[in-house]
Amino acid sequence: MSAPSPRPRVAVVFGGRSAEHSISCISAGSVIAALDPEKYDVVPIGIARDGSWVLEDPATNRLELGPGGVLPSVRSETAVQLVPGATAELVVNDAADVPRVLGDVDVVFPVMHGPFGQDGTLQGLLEMAGVRYVGAGVLSSAVGTDKIHMKRLFEAAGLPVLPYVTVTPRDWARDEAGVRRRIADLGLPVFVKPARAGSSFGISRVDDLADLDAALAEARQHDPKVVVEAAAVGAREIECGVLAGQGADDHRTSALAEIRVTSEHAFYDFEAKYLPEENTALDVPADVPADVEARVRELSVAAFDALDCEGLARVDFFVFPDGRVVLNEVETMPGFTSLSMFPRMWAASGVDYPTLVDRLVTLALGRDVGLR
Repeated sequence: MSAPSPRPRVAVVFGGRSAEHSISCISAGSVIAALDPEKYDVVPIGIARDGSWVLEDPATNRLELGPGGVLPSVRSETAVQLVPGATAELVVNDAADVPRVLGDVDVVFPVMHGPFGQDGTLQGLLEMAGVRYVGAGVLSSAVGTDKIHMKRLFEAAGLPVLPYVTVTPRDWARDEAGVRRRIADLGLPVFVKPARAGSSFGISRVDDLADLDAALAEARQHDPKVVVEAAAVGAREIECGVLAGQGADDHRTSALAEIRVTSEHAFYDFEAKYLPEENTALDVPADVPADVEARVRELSVAAFDALDCEGLARVDFFVFPDGRVVLNEVETMPGFTSLSMFPRMWAASGVDYPTLVDRLVTLALGRDVGLR
């Protein structure tokens, strides 16, 4: 058994079974590099595409976008388990040796994107193990990953969203004609999205209803539940970061950012997000009127609270030419890659990347386990 670490042990968990596996790896690589090794004992834990947990080594598996856009993945063969108890422990299972205890875990930084990680499943495991972790809890993680239920909570809180139609397998089987009619009533264009996917996977813009079936099929490759949204024609895409307050402190909001997609892309798709920046123009801080900025900040905190978020979130908006501000979605674990907007917005607000990561770990270490 290893001796207790004099520094808080941070297990950075990444990868997973979702389509966003590689984006999670890239985000985690940046987080691991930013954590001060003199302050924290950092343990990189990868979740392979088959769901197995392994002890990764960033020195031998570079968790970054490779030449020509080659995506990284978890590939270690050293199995590891998180064993719950009075204190949760990491146990390494080496096929050539007896299991060995790596040590207690003080906090987990789950740099997970998409289903089977960001959606409350990992958070539930950590809650059962009694381990503190960075970011949203079980319910807000689940709702924040499901665009349909997220919109319903926003509507219940009186927050503005675009018109939308849900398309579940049951809806389609019982009333396909009715679903098609409701989608047609949204007007064109519409965006067809998997309900529980991110990084723009499976999203299609539909300008002709003749293309609807193909768009639905594409979305269903990622999720049987689909949401079809009216397009925000002429609107600007504005984002804002939120950091939870400590104790009675108010939540903090970042400088705003604007995403402007070049003519080669119909929308902010995967290539525009993660491949070379000639695909997009990213303005941080965004050039918006003071009243619009105030409204975005206000709605960011309202959306954060409507989902009962913890730690952090990125809140995305559409701002129309008349100044109307409409919520798009909340990301409970936004991207942490070098191209990601959340760290950029906080850098523009005077919080550099290492300080941001340190603040999130400090917030997590200071919160209670169990019901909050």
